[in-house]
Amino acid sequence: MDTLEIPICKKSYELYKTLHDFRKVIPKHERFTTFERCERIILDIIEGILLAAQLPRNEKSPILKNVSLKLNIARIFIRLLRENKAIDDKKYLRIEKIVNEIGKMLGGWIKSL
Repeated sequence: MDTLEIPICKKSYELYKTLHDFRKVIPKHERFTTFERCERIILDIIEGILLAAQLPRNEKSPILKNVSLKLNIARIFIRLLRENKAIDDKKYLRIEKIVNEIGKMLGGWIKSL
C-alpha cells in the first residue's frame, strides 16, 4: 500500500489543507506568529507519520509518541487562534474535528505496537 493511502496520512493531509485554506482570513499579526507555528507543527506531524509508516514495527513507538505530543501542541495553538479571534468557532470546530480523528487513529496505532 502506498504510504499516502494510509487513513491517518490522508487525514493529516486534510488537516493541513483545511488550515492552509484559512490563511487568507487570518489577521496579519496572527498569520506570522501563532498560525505559522501551527502550520509548521502540522507539517511535522505529517512528516512523523510518514516516517513511522516506513520504519520497522519495533522502531515506530518513539516516533509516534513524538507525533502525539506535536498533535497536542497543535491543539493548543488552534485553541489560541480561536481565543484570539483569528478563526471563528465554525472554523475551529471544523479543524478540531479533524484533529480529534487523527488523535484517535494515532492512539490506536500506538496501542497496536
